[in-house]
Amino acid sequence: MSDAGRRDPGAIEERIGYAFRDRSLLDRALTRLAYTLEAGLPPAAHMDALATLGDAVINVAVVEAVVAGGAHDKGAITNRKMNLVNMTRLRSLAEGLDLGDYVRWGKGEAAQKVWTSGRVLAECLEALVGAVYLDGGMRAAAGVLRHLGLTETA
Repeated sequence: MSDAGRRDPGAIEERIGYAFRDRSLLDRALTRLAYTLEAGLPPAAHMDALATLGDAVINVAVVEAVVAGGAHDKGAITNRKMNLVNMTRLRSLAEGLDLGDYVRWGKGEAAQKVWTSGRVLAECLEALVGAVYLDGGMRAAAGVLRHLGLTETA
């Protein structure tokens, strides 16, 4: 992980099964706020807003998949969603992608190896899904989540 952020960001597209039309969204999804501040990049160049958006998109995609799988009881839908969408599961998916190797971390984050925190890698995955959503819409984002195996068992 010492080379975090040094891998070709385009390689992540193959891993998630989606090619970005607007590569700036991919770059933004892979850029932490600390890196943005250190590099003097514009305020909107980091992943935070995309992570918030991605969180909502993941929830919608999972609920759609659960309902499409035959669930109709509100409690059952909610329980299934909670089992599928949690920090541990999202972190595991991010680790499976080696996502931390593609992220541009701030110097302090790199020194502290913040990617070892469960929430940090989960947020990075959320940002990536948010970027896919902005680039290709809900169908593209749901396709990535299926490709990653998040919704195939819904």
